[in-house]
Amino acid sequence: MSDGYSIVGADDAQDVYAGTDVPGEFRPLTDALDAEQVAVTLIRVPPHSDFEQGTGHFHQEIEELYIVARGTLTFRAGDDVHRVSAPSVVRVAPKTARSHRNEGDEPVELWAISKQLGRGDATKIDDFWEASPEAAQKRG
Repeated sequence: MSDGYSIVGADDAQDVYAGTDVPGEFRPLTDALDAEQVAVTLIRVPPHSDFEQGTGHFHQEIEELYIVARGTLTFRAGDDVHRVSAPSVVRVAPKTARSHRNEGDEPVELWAISKQLGRGDATKIDDFWEASPEAAQKRG
């Protein structure tokens, strides 16, 4: 960081899913930005891919904003399922279970933004929703 700001190219951040079977990309930028208050992650979900592979998660304390910058995302929050097209923003309150997948023909680019806690706050939910016949569970 220099003079109170930092600039990071999203593609320069480590892709946590590189070398795994999980389709798409998950690029946390928080540490690279030296962010103290905000957590930022770029998520790319290829066409016909289930990013969380039928699982979901929730946070005890964190409210999240999901900015859909490209494509159309199938998003589940609680029991509700919505198709969310770019440009749109989804806010999810703490303790609300959520997940997403790309059942469409175009790639999805999604930014997850939340308060920076400096520690993990996510609880995984196995079998959150049925696997989609329109979305692969593994890299193609």
